[in-house]
Amino acid sequence: MTDTPELLSGLALASFRLNGQFLQVAEGLARPAGMTAAWWQVLGAVLSEPLPVAGIARVMGMSRQGVQRIADLLVERGLAEYRPNPAHRRAKLLQPTAAGRASIAKIVPGHQAFADRLVAELGADGARDCLEALHRLSAALDRLDAQP
Repeated sequence: MTDTPELLSGLALASFRLNGQFLQVAEGLARPAGMTAAWWQVLGAVLSEPLPVAGIARVMGMSRQGVQRIADLLVERGLAEYRPNPAHRRAKLLQPTAAGRASIAKIVPGHQAFADRLVAELGADGARDCLEALHRLSAALDRLDAQP
C-alpha cells in the first residue's frame, strides 16, 4: 500500500482551506467598496477586455450559472453592462461600467497593502515558489481531468 490516497486528501484539504482563507481576505478587501469577493472576482475578469459569461467561468474556474447570476446582479447595480458580441449573437459580452471600475479602484489600496504584507511574510522567492507549486498542481489536475 502506498500513501498516495493520503497525499491526495492532504492536497485537497489544504487547497480547500487555502481557498477559504483567500475568500475571507477577499471579502474583507471588497466590503469597504460595497462589493463581495464574488462580484470582485467576476468584475476583475473583465477589466482588461469584455468576455462572455462562459469565458469568465472558464477563466475563473466557476460554474457558468454562478457567473451568470453574479453578472446579472452587477448589471442590475450599474457596475457592469452587457454589450453585443460580434462572435456570437446570443452570448453577450460583460464589461465594467465607470461605476464598476471606481468600485474596483477602491479595493486597490487594501489589496496592495495585503499583498505587501503577505510577500513580506513569505519572502519574494518563497511567494514565487508557492505560486509555481500551485500552477504545477493545477496543470497536473488539468492533464488528469482530460484523460479518459
